[in-house]
Amino acid sequence: MSWFYRNLARPALFSLDSEEIHHRMLNALGWLGRHEVLCEALASFYHPTDLPIELFGLTFPNPVGLAAGMDKHAVAVPAWEALGFGFIELGGVTWHPQPGNPAPRMFRAVSDAALINRMGFNNPGAEVIAARLAEWRASGRWPKHLVGINIGKSKISPLVSAAEDYANSCRVLSPHADFLVVNVSSPNTPNLRQLQDKAALDEILAALQEQQRRAGETPALHGAKPILVKVAPDLSFEALDEILELVGPRQLAGIVATNTTLRRPDTGDPELKRIYGESGGLSGRPLRARSTEIVRHLFRQTKGLLPIIGVGGIFSAEDAWEKITAGASLVQLYTGLVYEGPGVVKQIVSGLRQRLEESGLGSLKKAVGALSQS
Repeated sequence: MSWFYRNLARPALFSLDSEEIHHRMLNALGWLGRHEVLCEALASFYHPTDLPIELFGLTFPNPVGLAAGMDKHAVAVPAWEALGFGFIELGGVTWHPQPGNPAPRMFRAVSDAALINRMGFNNPGAEVIAARLAEWRASGRWPKHLVGINIGKSKISPLVSAAEDYANSCRVLSPHADFLVVNVSSPNTPNLRQLQDKAALDEILAALQEQQRRAGETPALHGAKPILVKVAPDLSFEALDEILELVGPRQLAGIVATNTTLRRPDTGDPELKRIYGESGGLSGRPLRARSTEIVRHLFRQTKGLLPIIGVGGIFSAEDAWEKITAGASLVQLYTGLVYEGPGVVKQIVSGLRQRLEESGLGSLKKAVGALSQS
C-alpha cells in the first residue's frame, strides 16, 4: 500500500494544486464517513491493533493522532477513525467565520518533504462547527476514538478582546470535545503569536476557566474538559518556561509541541529557494529536530509531570519513537500523512509496538521520556 501511494498515487495527486487536492480528499472522506459499511471496509485495510495509553483521564486507542489543520471544517470526522487514528484534533476554529488568506496559500517543497501554508484559520465559525458535530453525533457516526478541537482568535477581534473570543468558542464547542487546544502560535493570523506572552495567555486561560465554571465544569467535579496550549517552535526556552509557569494556576492539562515554523532550511536548490520564499508556516521533515528539542525541554522542565503531544516531522515509527522517548505521550501527523499516505498510521503503530518489545519497556508510558531523563 505504501509503495503504491508513494510511487503511483502521490505523483498524480501532487500534479494538482495543494489546496485543491486537500479539498477533494476531504470531500471524498466526508462522503465515505457517512457510510458505515465503507468505513468498515477502509478500516479493514488501515486500522491498527490497539496500542492504548491513558492521558488526562482519557483512554486513547493508540498514540497517533491527526493534527489540527487537516480537517478544519469537521467534514470527515468518522473517516479518520477508519484510517486508524487514535484521536483527532479538529480546527483551528474561530468564533467568527472567516475565509482565511487569499489563495494560493499552500505550497509543497517535495524534495525536503515539507509544506508551507498561510491558510489563516479559514473556517465557518465555532457555531457552525458545533452544529456540524452535533449532526455527526445525532446520525450515529460519532467515532469511538477521542476528539479534540483547536481554537484560535478571529482575525477581526483585536488582541484586547482575544480572551472573550476564545471563551465564546469554548462555550459552544466544549460540549462536543474530549479536549480543547488553545492555538496562540499560528504564524498566519496577524499578531497572534503575541498571545504566547505570559500575561496575555494568562488572561485567555483565566477566561476559559471562568467559562468552564459557569458551565458547571470544574476539575474538582471532573467535568472540565482538558485544556492544552499549542506552542510555536520559534519560541526561546525562556519563553516556554514562562508559559509553563501558568500550568498550575490555570490547570493546564498539557502542551502541544509544536506548530509550524517561520524558519527556513538552508538550500542551494533554486526551486526550493523559490518555495521557501513564500510566507507562512513550514511543516514536515525540516521541523522534526526542532520540535523534538522543544518536547525534550518541556519534559525535563516539568519532570515528566505535564503531558505533551509531539508534532512536527513525523513520517515513520522511528520519528514517532524519537518524539515519545524525548517526552511526548502522544504524537500527531499532518505533513507525514500527505507524503506517506493513508497507511502511515498503521505502519507507525506497528513500528511502535515492535520498538516497545525490543526495548523491553513493556508499555508506552514507560517509553515516554526514556531518553530525556536527567
